[in-house]
Amino acid sequence: MPVLVASDLDRTLIYSSAALALTMPDARAPRLLCVEVHESKPLSYMTETAAQLLTDLGDTAVFVPTTTRTRKQYQRINLPGPPPKYAICANGGHLLVDGVTDADWHAGVLARLADECAPLAEVHDHLMRSADPVWVRKHRIAEDLFTYLVVERELLPEDWVKELAVWAENRGWTVSLQGRKIYAVPKPLTKSAAVHELARRTGAELTLAAGDSLLDADLLLAADRGWRPGHGELADTGWAAPEVSALPERGVLAGERIVREFLRAVRQPTQGRGAVSDMRLPPRGRD
Repeated sequence: MPVLVASDLDRTLIYSSAALALTMPDARAPRLLCVEVHESKPLSYMTETAAQLLTDLGDTAVFVPTTTRTRKQYQRINLPGPPPKYAICANGGHLLVDGVTDADWHAGVLARLADECAPLAEVHDHLMRSADPVWVRKHRIAEDLFTYLVVERELLPEDWVKELAVWAENRGWTVSLQGRKIYAVPKPLTKSAAVHELARRTGAELTLAAGDSLLDADLLLAADRGWRPGHGELADTGWAAPEVSALPERGVLAGERIVREFLRAVRQPTQGRGAVSDMRLPPRGRD
């Protein structure tokens, strides 16, 4: 049976220059491979060793990039190894098959959001009214599914984020602070539900996962085995779970360690709990 490997991308497998955390002497820094270019500038990296490991992983498992990025943002990433057949974008809102959205899956997601949480317009309007232009640099709506702000982190009041989280919780939404971005995402919009669907389609009996943020917690809990780096929201809050390994590495070296752990687990599989069997599927769209 195939092994399904679902991994978050930003600050888990790939890293911006600001997130590399190269604390060693320059002469000992790892060689880096650029895997994303945006507006003619290099944007994201992984180590060359991680790139080779990811190539090996793609040859031996069903590797599924699993990201909160929009489809457009995801498609500018050029990962090493065989092109993934499946990808999960917009935090589970879009399931891509050979680069194309599965329309039935997306319709089911939309139906579930309409039934279970406050509308996007209400949440976005609240963000626009309550956020201070002094520290907000951009505001975005992603795929008509969720919203986020780009902020000046050093000016951001910590209490404001906490108050926003409480407000959102009461409306069926969750808040995640990742670097300079504050995400507001509907609770039913999860990476884990899309991974569950792919486990069903592929017949995978073992699912592995990795992630660094609050939006990855459901994915890590649902997998048979998971890993989180030594940085990010989950590490900062001390988040832990029995089947999730907290790695000491931070920055781009954590990404290399994660791919190494994936490959080791694929080559020496252990009996898991079953392929993310406890997750709920969103309702299918009408034919």
